[in-house]
Amino acid sequence: MTKTATRTWADVKPDDQPARRAIPEGLWLRCPNCAQMIYRRQMEANQHVCPECDHHYRIGAAERIRQLADPDTFVPMFTNLRPKNPLNFTDLKPYPDRIRAEQIKTGQNEGCQAGELFIKGRAAMVACLDLTFMMGSMGSVVGEILTRSIEHATDKKLPLIITSCSGGARMQEAGLSLMQMAKTSAALARFDDAGGLFISVLTDPTTGGVTASFAMLGDVILAEPNALIGFAGPRVIQQTIRQELPEGFQRSEFLLKKGMVDRVVHRHQLRSEIARLIDYSGA
Repeated sequence: MTKTATRTWADVKPDDQPARRAIPEGLWLRCPNCAQMIYRRQMEANQHVCPECDHHYRIGAAERIRQLADPDTFVPMFTNLRPKNPLNFTDLKPYPDRIRAEQIKTGQNEGCQAGELFIKGRAAMVACLDLTFMMGSMGSVVGEILTRSIEHATDKKLPLIITSCSGGARMQEAGLSLMQMAKTSAALARFDDAGGLFISVLTDPTTGGVTASFAMLGDVILAEPNALIGFAGPRVIQQTIRQELPEGFQRSEFLLKKGMVDRVVHRHQLRSEIARLIDYSGA
């Protein structure tokens, strides 16, 4: 009588083990607000908002325009503008190399996209800062795109929507970047004199020179929930004044209570809110 051999896990070779089904990388993500695991496609289908806690994820200019515009109505403008390096600035690497790397990464020429579009049938001019391009920082090209957008809206008598998300002025352009604050603000003053409607939409984060200029000059200022909005960051302010900051300091809801923004609007309602404001103004 022959003895039947028994196999243990030690005898099993790697090739004999059942294959595990690979899970595609990035299929799931953990919400930074509620710590729940979220199916990425579900979050993206929900306009990049967490379905569990309504946390608004940061999005780029292309996605913002896609969410705002009626299908196939966006006409891009000022796409031929390119940044220069008049200061020959170099930090960890030369400024032109940094710009080239950002252009390859994002597929965009600069940190702002602009053009005409329709929002629920209402014609408008839109300019969106792009957080994915050098943190949406405002250099001379961004300032020029914004200024041309304002002037185009003035000439065509279109309502103007600017969505802001930025780390502030672009340090690689030094004083040239800071001058964009005055340049855009002056263009908005002329737009206001012509009776134009400017709706400023503040998203997370809106900081630095952008906050200190055009972002806070809207006829109506809307903000997404819990967006960080301010000039200097809360950590810098706390270290400077050596005092504990109030709960929710520099967040949309805090600024709403202090009268700095007019309304906090969920991303799902933003299109409807902008369309309603255009109707109210008669623009």
